[in-house]
Amino acid sequence: MKVIKRIFAGLVVCILVLVAASYLLPGKAEVSRSIAIDAPASAIFPYVNSMQETEKWSPWLHRDPETKLTYSGPAAGVGNTLNWDSDHPQVGTGSQEIVESVENQRVRTVLDFGPMGTAAASFNLEPDGAGTKVTWGFESDLGLTPMSRWMGLMMDTWVGEDYERGLTNLKELVETQS
Repeated sequence: MKVIKRIFAGLVVCILVLVAASYLLPGKAEVSRSIAIDAPASAIFPYVNSMQETEKWSPWLHRDPETKLTYSGPAAGVGNTLNWDSDHPQVGTGSQEIVESVENQRVRTVLDFGPMGTAAASFNLEPDGAGTKVTWGFESDLGLTPMSRWMGLMMDTWVGEDYERGLTNLKELVETQS
């Protein structure tokens, strides 16, 4: 019986240490990827300033071609909103709305993943020689939940590759259109 009590006590101590350590972890998850595109910002901007245009280069839609997409608001710019619904666990259900749009420079969006929380994303376009450097960023407040804090450490691994694939798709799309 003493052995079982010691094992149980050891597990409780381990759990308490993990919970306490979680509050030392970052409170935000951030992911950012960049790519140089051989085109002016004016050729790229329409593809990041409209949720409808993101269908052409999205890294997630190939996972579930049956994803239901609905749009609301204007066709582009502030208020343009995408709602998606998929049974695929890596696509899920949510919405994304453009909340800031500075022509040929920046687009910011808010994402709502329902019970999984909210996040913000951005596209920054900067001159890069004869082309444009596009930076796609993501930020999510992890709150005070210990599990969220630990999962936040994996966000770059989980999302970074998708951002790289999406930017590569965007680059190919824009450069073949130019």
